[in-house]
Amino acid sequence: MLTLHHLETSRSQRVLWLLEELQVPYEIVRYRRDAKTRLAPPELKAIHPLGKSPIITDGDVTIAESAAILEYLVEKYGSLGKGDVATLQPALGTPEYRACRYWMHFAEGSLMNWLVMKLVFMTIPTQPMPFFVRPVARQLCATVQAKLIDPNVKTALEFINNHLASHKWIAGDHLTTADFQMSFAVEASLARGKDASAYSNLARYRDDMVKRPAYQRGIEVGGPVVMS
Repeated sequence: MLTLHHLETSRSQRVLWLLEELQVPYEIVRYRRDAKTRLAPPELKAIHPLGKSPIITDGDVTIAESAAILEYLVEKYGSLGKGDVATLQPALGTPEYRACRYWMHFAEGSLMNWLVMKLVFMTIPTQPMPFFVRPVARQLCATVQAKLIDPNVKTALEFINNHLASHKWIAGDHLTTADFQMSFAVEASLARGKDASAYSNLARYRDDMVKRPAYQRGIEVGGPVVMS
């Protein structure tokens, strides 16, 4: 039996969405974050040495890393897809195939690193520290965000938004594996709602994702994608 080891508010939601789209029979084992540190629980290390989620086990196969999991599931179970989920992996050598590969790497390589850095530098000033250090930490974090992180996030979001002006889905007119890989980063980017008006194509894309019945079933099973 295919098992998804699912951590709340994590990239694991990408995998849930794909499983629901393909209607692959699966079991889910849920893990909660530490209430104080927001880190994954140590129990996940019994499944994979890094102790991160998502992880799937399929018989005697254990796979970690979102992209590797998505590619595995599409390669093994993609034939189960119906309608617009029937061609999640474009034909080798086509422009759609190259676009799919590009966005699979872009999600974590060019976008999520900046979003994670933004979260870290927003969180640092809220952590316990001597009172005389806090103003320095606050100013340093604000400067790093304004001078380094925010410009890179803005560039990435403008790039995606412009691309989506002429594409329904991230690699073209059809849903592909890249859409599942991009979903968490898109949700994280627009989670607070303040960027939706500035990036209308990205917001439209997000809305098209979240209104899909399979996406909604994934939320019902696994909970929200990001913390509100």
